[in-house]
Amino acid sequence: MILITHALTGAVIGKNLNNPALIILLSLIFHFLMDTFRHGEYVEVFSKNTSIKNSGWKVGLDLSAGALIIFFVARLSYLDEKTMANIWLGAFFSVLPDFITALYWKFRWRFLQKYYTFHSWLHKYPRLSPEREWSLRNSFNDIWMSIVAIILLLLH
Repeated sequence: MILITHALTGAVIGKNLNNPALIILLSLIFHFLMDTFRHGEYVEVFSKNTSIKNSGWKVGLDLSAGALIIFFVARLSYLDEKTMANIWLGAFFSVLPDFITALYWKFRWRFLQKYYTFHSWLHKYPRLSPEREWSLRNSFNDIWMSIVAIILLLLH
């Protein structure tokens, strides 16, 4: 899944729960569950031949777009500060697993190797396979999950 989809899902969790520990736990669990669905990725971010300079803008755009959607949808709903904090908590922890994966990819810190192996195992299709290329078919799950999340964020 792309970061927008994870962030929107975490935001929905944060909007609907008042317990920060439960928001964190469910945001992480949903991240891993969503990664089991077929989804397109801009996989070159994690290619050995690609630098952060060449791909970082994609990650930045992805995160920024997700943050803007959450911000505007939340503003349209006139939510209180506690709910907004919970939304951002959910969004943050729902993208955290991919950030940890990027840390492992970039620095190869051994203490993250088991985590990286687990996170990779959750993806049904291997890295660089046609089923994970960026295409409309592979991105269908991202699209419908994001639309549902936006609708749930807009509901009172």
